[in-house]
Amino acid sequence: MMARLHCHVPASAVRSWRGASLAPSTCPSSATRTYATEIEPERPRPPRQANDHKLGRSFQGQVMGSISQRLNREKEQRARYEEWRKQVDPARNWSTTFMFVASIGIAYWAGTYWERNPDTTSTTPLSQAPGVSHDTRLENMQAAWADFVKLVGKDNVSTVEDDLSAHATSDWSSHKAGPDERPFCVVYPATTEEVSEIMKVCHKRKIPVVGYSGGTSLEGHFTPTRQGISVDFGRMDKIITLHKEDLDVIVQPAVGWEHLNEELSKDGLFFPPDPGPGAMIGGMIGTGCSGTNAYRYGTMREWVISITAVLADGTIIKTRQRPRKSSAGYDLTKLLIGSEGTLGLVTEATLKVTTKPASTSVAVASFPSIRQAATCVAKVVGAGIPVAAVEILDENQMKCINEAGSTSRAWTEAPTLFFKFAGTPSGVKEQVAQVQALAKQASSKTFEFARNEEERDELWSARKEALWSAMAVKRPGDRVWTGDVAVPMSRLPDLIEATKEDLRRSGLFGTIVGHVGDGNFHSIIIYSEAQRQKAETVVHRMVKKAVEMEGTVTGEHGVGLVKRDYLAHELGETTVDAMRQIKKAFDPLCLLNCDKVVRMQKPKRGEVEAW
Repeated sequence: MMARLHCHVPASAVRSWRGASLAPSTCPSSATRTYATEIEPERPRPPRQANDHKLGRSFQGQVMGSISQRLNREKEQRARYEEWRKQVDPARNWSTTFMFVASIGIAYWAGTYWERNPDTTSTTPLSQAPGVSHDTRLENMQAAWADFVKLVGKDNVSTVEDDLSAHATSDWSSHKAGPDERPFCVVYPATTEEVSEIMKVCHKRKIPVVGYSGGTSLEGHFTPTRQGISVDFGRMDKIITLHKEDLDVIVQPAVGWEHLNEELSKDGLFFPPDPGPGAMIGGMIGTGCSGTNAYRYGTMREWVISITAVLADGTIIKTRQRPRKSSAGYDLTKLLIGSEGTLGLVTEATLKVTTKPASTSVAVASFPSIRQAATCVAKVVGAGIPVAAVEILDENQMKCINEAGSTSRAWTEAPTLFFKFAGTPSGVKEQVAQVQALAKQASSKTFEFARNEEERDELWSARKEALWSAMAVKRPGDRVWTGDVAVPMSRLPDLIEATKEDLRRSGLFGTIVGHVGDGNFHSIIIYSEAQRQKAETVVHRMVKKAVEMEGTVTGEHGVGLVKRDYLAHELGETTVDAMRQIKKAFDPLCLLNCDKVVRMQKPKRGEVEAW
């Protein structure tokens, strides 16, 4: 700030100043604004003697010094004020903000104008996987709920507690769902178009989605690890069209295989894949399931002609037309089978069907040991006898069936083989006689075969009730872990015996159930929460031994959450990296059943058990 200098000294005193720049005429009423830089500083004088040390400087020097100091202080204050004004000047702040925003816009334009180097790698290692970023904030989920209500109606969007729990896990799932692994809501679409619109909402809002049909999967397949929503296909349960002359049928995902066969039987047809009771077509495609008929008829992969699916962004695709064979383009049908809902949501499928055999029968044979039972199977397969199915249940499983009372008769509690025969009446009769002779050579203890349809259903009921009978004998609070592996048939007895020995050493109760005709078996382990670690160890050792025997970590249950970290040991890191690349191509935001089959984020320390 500028200071006003008022002169109140006598004119004689003013005239006596040396080197002063002020004239007497400038002082009284029209004093001028003067700065320290306009006043000549007093030249230093040699020190005075006598009384100078008491009197100090002259009067003129004192006045000039005082004025100079005051003006210097005011100049410093003005400089500080100017600096402060520059910092808080709105015009300056606005211009700075403008320049900052403009620089961002220019950088964005430059980034879009000049093409970035594309990713030229053929695989995606886990270390290079893109981050997963979803938006499950409450306000975003509530807004999405309103969108879903507009699409399918309020009655078809549920936030009921029991519905959310049922779509998070099950009593037979080997994955223990955490308290935060629950969907925000369950949406029930009725058409492919509604599923598409639901996915468009989720894609726009970055909401993860898990598909749900029968809920019978075993490896944590439908657990919503990222919350989000569950899409339940329960309303899409129709058999759309049966082409009897072409031996195919078009169905929606919530059609159960048992119901389908009931309807097909009216026309003398049947659909061979037969997994556990309650399984539905959507989930069967997702896991690439099989069942007891796989030995003769193959797995789900051999019985699906075409799939209609909704991709992560709502795009609808159809993988094929209806001919039995096609060489047109990539086989997306087979790609979606076994993908466990991570690449698309199946909304419709065209399935092959076949004619029902003229005659079927069942035989049951018990043996002193698992190895002797396996020897019998090897003899039957080696002789080329076209049995429809060969199943094995160990002595513990037969005991469970008796205790549960799930069948109408009592069974010998020993390792038991269940044979299914199909063909002409004379052909079936011949097959039964051949198998009975081979069973006797393998030291069978008993051999029974069905003489009519009622006996056939009774004998086979024990095999179909295996899992449920094991669950029936568990104590309150216990859980069931059902794992499966598959190995070359010659190694099956070795692996079953090793697994039974691990169970014995662990102190856990477990049973063995197997599709012994194709080298696939299941371990059903009963454990309490305190015994969870022991159960994990038994399953881990079983899987590791299967891989070492050139087998697979899962024959039909699928990967889910539990088996994903074993894939690299079976297939190799680069193969899993290729799978991750496929997932990234189909679902860049990782919305569909995130965390299943392959990881898209590195696991936490200690999360993966050492191999």
